[in-house]
Amino acid sequence: MLPFFKDATLSTEEVAQRLLGCLLIKEEDNQTTSGWIVETEAYVGIDDEACHSFNSRRTPRLESMYKEAGTVYIYQMHTHHMVNIVTRTQAEPQAVLIRAIEPYEGIPLLEKRRNRKGIELTNGPGKLTKAMGITMADNGSAADKAPLYISDEMRKTPRLIEQTQRIGIPNKGQWTDALLRYSVEGNPYVSRKKGKPMNDHGWKAMIH
Repeated sequence: MLPFFKDATLSTEEVAQRLLGCLLIKEEDNQTTSGWIVETEAYVGIDDEACHSFNSRRTPRLESMYKEAGTVYIYQMHTHHMVNIVTRTQAEPQAVLIRAIEPYEGIPLLEKRRNRKGIELTNGPGKLTKAMGITMADNGSAADKAPLYISDEMRKTPRLIEQTQRIGIPNKGQWTDALLRYSVEGNPYVSRKKGKPMNDHGWKAMIH
């Protein structure tokens, strides 16, 4: 069965919301780190002034954006790597940025790489990639295959998805205010979190 994030008939906004609760997994050197995705941002292509492919911009650095849905697109911002999942057709270069995860596997390794503990481990897009060892070597790979992939086999379900403005998008007109950021309300690992986290981290109870 085709993973939903490889289904180019879904909108980027739909994929951004459906990714919440899926596991982001990195396997490397016989070590596995993973975490449930708790925050995403949708970037909706050539009309979106905040998207790298705005106005059909295309450079060697952006080639992964023009690949099929389910391709991993990594870009570097300052010293940080950002992990995205391409969502649409090659003619519609759109993607979802994964902004934060709630750690699951390999927490000691995450702590070692980040030299941090607790919420600071993965509550931001550059933090989670450093903790998981995600680099430019992962760019252009398929998001349903190791070493870097997404799984919904142990998916958690958000009680409520919060929809807000994207972060760090100044002076982009309507795209600055567009509500294209999605997060698990009450999860402490959401970046720039305000308010008190919920005891259940915003997840619905698992039914067995």
